[in-house]
Amino acid sequence: MMKQFLLLACLMSASFAYANEVKNEWNGTKLSDDTIKKIQQSQYQYKKCVISEMQKLKGSEIVVKETTANIIKQCEPVLAQMRQVYLEVKVPAIVADRHLKKMRFDITRRVLKQLMFAAAANSAKQ
Repeated sequence: MMKQFLLLACLMSASFAYANEVKNEWNGTKLSDDTIKKIQQSQYQYKKCVISEMQKLKGSEIVVKETTANIIKQCEPVLAQMRQVYLEVKVPAIVADRHLKKMRFDITRRVLKQLMFAAAANSAKQ
């Protein structure tokens, strides 16, 4: 009987915790075509910023991890502009931040990979 009571208590507490998390979710409102276009433009500007920062490094010695962090840090204001676009159309901040975090991780991974290839190519030439 005690085990059944404890099991029931655990299930109830888990359902209350889940109910609190659901409040943070976005309720499926639709973004207008204009808003989607603004977000895509911001994504393009972010990628363009990253590429321009990477092109500044041509021919120089690089420390891969530090350089990657510096490139991402230099382009952070562009992501702030994209966040502002989300917030203007009433997308919850948690959803906007989740999307921006994913984008930042994906771009960081790509930059790191490219810089590792470049460093390996430079060391192979020597």
